[in-house]
Amino acid sequence: MHVKICGITCVEDALLCVAAGASAIGLNFVPSSPRAIDLVTARAIVDAVASGRSTGADVLVVGVVADKTISELHELLAEVKLGCLQLHGDEPPEALMPFLPHAYKALRIASPDDVVRADAYPGDYLLVDAYVRGVLGGTGARLPPSWVEPLARRRKLTLAGGLAPDNVAAAIDAVRPHAVDVASGVERRGDPRRKDEGAVRAFVAEARRA
Repeated sequence: MHVKICGITCVEDALLCVAAGASAIGLNFVPSSPRAIDLVTARAIVDAVASGRSTGADVLVVGVVADKTISELHELLAEVKLGCLQLHGDEPPEALMPFLPHAYKALRIASPDDVVRADAYPGDYLLVDAYVRGVLGGTGARLPPSWVEPLARRRKLTLAGGLAPDNVAAAIDAVRPHAVDVASGVERRGDPRRKDEGAVRAFVAEARRA
């Protein structure tokens, strides 16, 4: 089971996730997000994670973006050595094509019809999150498992939305995704920019146990 910890805003939390056994971390470049970071911070995090690879920790660094142009995405990749892009806005399927296989679409699911729409996106991987009006992610809202379980049988699906240490095992059992993604569920109380060490370790352990 792959585990992604999203919304990392500092080197300390990135290294915490590496030590806890996360498969991937997400760096948020969406200006409206409370977890957004600048390029200087992003480069410092990427460098720190790269240093950890020399000790055997192979953690993918994902850049979370929304509605950027293809040229803007190429510029971001040139400035920050990201391993992958997560397109979390209203991008059409063709926006992924220049970046495959190192990119995937994140879709906010408001109804089963959105699951059908998800299949129109190319690539092996997809991420699904709960739809909350006016917010792109990190809301803590949950998805009905029955909506996305069939999609997990067809695609390498990352399940996000309202996951936490106390419910991730049940969500995995219901959906059988390729990976799980968490942001708000492992944050310090009242602080969306910092992770809680105990919660991160518990989340990874519960996901792997499931």
